[in-house]
Amino acid sequence: MRQNYLSVCLLLLLVLSSCIREESANVEAAIDACTGSNIQLGEVKSDHSVILYVQKGTNLAKLNVHFQLAEGATIQPQQKLAQDSVNTYDFSHSRVFNVMAEDGKHVAQYTVSAIQTELPSEFHFETLVSSLSIPYDEFYEFNPARNEFMKWCSGNQGFKLTAMAKSRTDYPTMQDDKGLSGKCVKLVTRDTGSFGKMVNMYLAAGNLFTGSFDLTNALTNAVKATKFGFPFLRIPLRLRGYYKYRAGDIFTQKGKEVAGLRDKCDIYAMFYHADSNEDMLDGTNATTSPKIILLARMKPQDIVESDNWTVFDLPFEAVNNTTIDKSELAAGHYKLGIVFSSSVDGGNFNGAVGSTLYIDEVQLVCKE
Repeated sequence: MRQNYLSVCLLLLLVLSSCIREESANVEAAIDACTGSNIQLGEVKSDHSVILYVQKGTNLAKLNVHFQLAEGATIQPQQKLAQDSVNTYDFSHSRVFNVMAEDGKHVAQYTVSAIQTELPSEFHFETLVSSLSIPYDEFYEFNPARNEFMKWCSGNQGFKLTAMAKSRTDYPTMQDDKGLSGKCVKLVTRDTGSFGKMVNMYLAAGNLFTGSFDLTNALTNAVKATKFGFPFLRIPLRLRGYYKYRAGDIFTQKGKEVAGLRDKCDIYAMFYHADSNEDMLDGTNATTSPKIILLARMKPQDIVESDNWTVFDLPFEAVNNTTIDKSELAAGHYKLGIVFSSSVDGGNFNGAVGSTLYIDEVQLVCKE
């Protein structure tokens, strides 16, 4: 009798457990975000459409896409194409994807399109990527009239690993309300705390650049993890804009104070030949690579420390005795990188905590 009673109880527990699991299964069938190696921004709209802004020259027939889904959800293209493989899809035209919720019952359809865009020539720093999952500011520029789009990159995601930021304004790179016109970029060299000391990365310069940041290599080789440049189809002549700068009080090298040295900011841009769309300069060769054709950079002696906006106007100067091939230019085989940093040697973790650089209203003057 007791054995039968135990069997019934066990059966009831199994049924109850099954019901709980079924009731707790997520019913949300949704795409939360889209990322990928050549995707500038994945815009998920309320009408279940998704626009992937990609660099010009990207092979749309083999586009790397990672869909971030609601918990437990799965995604499949409504019609699989020959070019499709794991996380790679043919976006030569719009595609419909079916998203199934964890409960296996709720399904949503999303229409996903990829748009190739060119690099803008004006940067106002007014717009941030809207995402509750990103705890720091990410900037992008969009000029729909000229089909120009670009998302700026920074080292904020690397700084997140230090756990030193309690809010958006604790990160090295952020938006500030007191721009020359509207909002602007504020870059601050930050202390990386005990985590930074443990990995010999004693500070983090505020930076903003065109390119990407490879978080997987951030701790093993942070300098090479910073990649610079996007395809650019025009010949740059000058980089203009406005800045304000104040150096921090104590300059350190390898975490130790160095008397008599004062921090400097860095503003520069490079125009270089790329062997492929994946070919990018990094922190080790951004100003020294033989692939560089033109370089514009602020000289240390010209940096003005002031609380007032100061103009910078930097000419692109020829380097490496190389010339621009017009056919290569038209094919998108040249890239442009723009870099702003609150500490000139921040890539090697040298500088002064508290060094602050503001940037606003930047313009690329190009050959017509």
